[in-house]
Amino acid sequence: MKHRAEFLLISASMGFALGGVAAKVLREANMDAFRLTQIRSTGAALILLTFALIKGKDQLRARRDELKDLIIFGVVGVAAVTSFYFFAIKYLFVSVALIIEFTASIWIALYLKFVKKKHISPIMWVGIACAFSGLILVSQIWSSSSLSPIGVLAALADAIALSYYFLTADRLTQTRTSLSLMTWGIGVAAIFWTIILPWWNFPFEYLTKSFSLSGNLSDYSAPGWVLILWIIIVGTVIPYLLTVTGIRELSAGTSSVIGMIEPIFAGVIAWILLNEALSGIQLIGCVVVLFGIYLADKARATVGK
Repeated sequence: MKHRAEFLLISASMGFALGGVAAKVLREANMDAFRLTQIRSTGAALILLTFALIKGKDQLRARRDELKDLIIFGVVGVAAVTSFYFFAIKYLFVSVALIIEFTASIWIALYLKFVKKKHISPIMWVGIACAFSGLILVSQIWSSSSLSPIGVLAALADAIALSYYFLTADRLTQTRTSLSLMTWGIGVAAIFWTIILPWWNFPFEYLTKSFSLSGNLSDYSAPGWVLILWIIIVGTVIPYLLTVTGIRELSAGTSSVIGMIEPIFAGVIAWILLNEALSGIQLIGCVVVLFGIYLADKARATVGK
C-alpha cells in the first residue's frame, strides 16, 4: 500500500489526540499526572504482553547488549514522554503544550546534522518551518495572556524526551518487531513507576468516581475506569504500535514532522466535542501544517536515518 507508513502515523496521531481528551478530564479532576501515567503504562503493558506471548514469546528475548537501550527507551521514551505531557496540560492549553512538544522535529534535525553529521535536505527544513508555523497559528499562542513557566518547562522536557523516543525507535525497530519494542518499552515504564510510586498508595477512588464531561458532552459523565480504559487502549496501545511500525519504514525526522498533525486532530476534537470552534486563522494553520508534512514526506528519501 502506497504511503502506508504515513497513514499509520496519522492514525496514531488521531489515537493520541483522542486519548488526550479523557486525560484532560482526569487531570482537571486533579488526578496526579504521574499516577495517571502509571496506570496507563501498566494497563497497556499487560495488554501488549498478552498479545506478544500469543504471537510467540521468542520475539521478547533480548541480548545483553540490547538491555540498556530497551530500559532507557522505556524510562525516557515512554514514561517521561507521557508524564511530562500529562503534567504540562494541567498548566497549559492542550494545543500550546503540543506545539512545544512537537519542537521535537527541530531537535531531531539539529541532532542529525550537527552531532551525527548527516545530510538534511533543504526541503525538510522548509517542511519543519511550515509545520511549526502552522502549529503556532493553530494554537494561537499569542492569545494567552501569560504562560505558566512550570507548564512550559514540562512541555520542553517532553519535547526532548519525544526526540529520544523517535530516534531510538527508528534504530531499534530495525532489529525488533513493533510489538516486541513497545512491549519492552511500556513494560519497563510500568516497572519504573511501580518502583517510584508503590501501588498500595494509588488513588483507586478515581476508578469508581464519575466525572462530568464538558462542552457538547456536558450533560454526560463517565466513570473513571472507562476514561482510563479509553486512554490505555485508544490513546496508548493502538497508537504506539502504529507509530513504531511507521517509524520503521520512514525515519525519525520525517515521522516527528508527520506527528505534528496531532494538534490539528486535538483542535478538531475540541471543536466537535467541546464546542471550541476553530477560527479562520486556525484553519489556515491546519493547511500550513499539512503542507509542511507533505514537504517533509517528499524530502524523506534524502534524509539520513
